[in-house]
Amino acid sequence: MAAQTLKKSALSRREFLGWAWAVSLAGLFGQGGLGLFQFFKPRAVSGAFGGEVVAGAPEEFKPGAVSYVRQGRFYISRLEDGGLLALWQRCTHLGCTVPWREDEGQFHCPCHSSLFNRQGEVTGGPAPRPLDIFPVSLKDGNLVVDTQHPISRKRFDPSQAFYPG
Repeated sequence: MAAQTLKKSALSRREFLGWAWAVSLAGLFGQGGLGLFQFFKPRAVSGAFGGEVVAGAPEEFKPGAVSYVRQGRFYISRLEDGGLLALWQRCTHLGCTVPWREDEGQFHCPCHSSLFNRQGEVTGGPAPRPLDIFPVSLKDGNLVVDTQHPISRKRFDPSQAFYPG
């Protein structure tokens, strides 16, 4: 009798393999889920898009010029009165990357031909509103652009520009 009860409480080979497969699959899906979560989790990295980006000293940007800042994915547009706008490179129509065309003196979206002036205002095409802007501040003599908080707008207003002190 005692040998029979010991045999019944022991784990059979079939049950062991079933549990081993279940634990293996749970581990595999757990790792996959964690990797997917890490992939989609937003990252705010200092010095790159999604965080604060140092664009340079205000003197580097000449009045009337538009300069591209690659690591921040934005343009610095220096207005004639000395104000600065940090314009996001993304078209407000369908999100295409909008390059500055120096020869045309405007932003020209290659996807659907939306046109924007140096203040980011729509001058032609299907775009419903001006280019979004980013907040600009001055830290240690350099322009710092916060690319984590884009600002959508209906039109250009001089109060949107940053004027270094």
